[in-house]
Amino acid sequence: MVIKPRLKGGLALTNHPIGAKEFVKRQIDYVKSQDKYEGPKKVLIIGSSSGYGLATRISLAFGAGAETIGVAFEKGVEGKRVGSAGWWNTIAFNEAAEKEGLVSKNFIGDAFSMEMKDDVIKFIKEEFGGKIDLLIYSLASGVRTDPIDGITYRSALKSTTKEITGPTINFEKETMEETTMGVATPEEIKSTVKVMGGEDWKLWIEALDKGGVLSEGFKTVAYSYLGPKVTYGIYKEGTIGAAKRDLEHTSDILNDFLKEKYNGEAYVSLSKALMTRASAVIPIFPLYAALLYKVMKEKGIHEGTIEQKHRLLTQMVYGNNPVIDEERRLRPDNWEMREDVQEEVEALWDKVTPENFKQISDYAGARAEFMQLNGFDFDNVDYDADVDLDELAKLVP
Repeated sequence: MVIKPRLKGGLALTNHPIGAKEFVKRQIDYVKSQDKYEGPKKVLIIGSSSGYGLATRISLAFGAGAETIGVAFEKGVEGKRVGSAGWWNTIAFNEAAEKEGLVSKNFIGDAFSMEMKDDVIKFIKEEFGGKIDLLIYSLASGVRTDPIDGITYRSALKSTTKEITGPTINFEKETMEETTMGVATPEEIKSTVKVMGGEDWKLWIEALDKGGVLSEGFKTVAYSYLGPKVTYGIYKEGTIGAAKRDLEHTSDILNDFLKEKYNGEAYVSLSKALMTRASAVIPIFPLYAALLYKVMKEKGIHEGTIEQKHRLLTQMVYGNNPVIDEERRLRPDNWEMREDVQEEVEALWDKVTPENFKQISDYAGARAEFMQLNGFDFDNVDYDADVDLDELAKLVP
């Protein structure tokens, strides 16, 4: 089977398993090119198969020698369906970790369920040394079934104040087009907070604490994003913003609890704007990212996902150079939010049109990053080669 990219707006409908291996390899190569660092030895990553979570796992494993457990909801080969990008990323990570003698374990399923929490705790107790030093919460999902009330909630990418119309990039059509985001109902706001807020993060910590598997000095970090003024309507003032405020409130609650019981810490980390499977479908964001990439690359301060997360871990979470704001949030987005960077991005934003967006932004770089998330656009992968799905189907994370 020859696998070619198929897109629908900001969604990739196909993924390339060989490209996924290259995607993971390049991140590992970056970490290996950097100095080793002292970090945690036993790590649990919720949302480990792509984006921020995958990059974090790679940094911790290949930079600090950590043993890792990954939890993710992904699908493998089903008939002619080649499987999800995260499925192949996880397999590629496993293969590389095994070659290095690094312990890695994966749980594929619903991270929101109590059954998953129980299974992970049982594994930690029986096969993972009994304790973990770090939990990273990097879950991106549009749907969550609350394990307490059994109700399934769906998030909504909407405004909480007024209808917002703005430009975005359609990667399928390679065009810049107007998109409109409606106003959320109170129920939609509540549902988005239930899915994307801090409730499940807190349930994980409570379950791990009750299970007796948290070490002295335990840390936990949840990933979030704030962004600049041009994205405030979506992030700060949108349903996502309501969920992120709940996440930050949860961070404070967890920090107080962990500090008292384990001399531990809990933080929200605000990430730099990057193309991820989740962010690619958020209105306005892809165009902002393309403009930002251009400015930051010209200034020599652009970071991809692995560079961003490696800096966060080596300098802030396990280093001596933390950047923490007045709301107690880690700020590895500090280069993005520099005044000179944002001034230049805003100037480009005022000039960008459907006719010139490819020229005045780093559209090529943003699109390549988006395609590579799904295993495409690598110059050393033969995309005309036949892929044996029957053989691939034998591989499991």
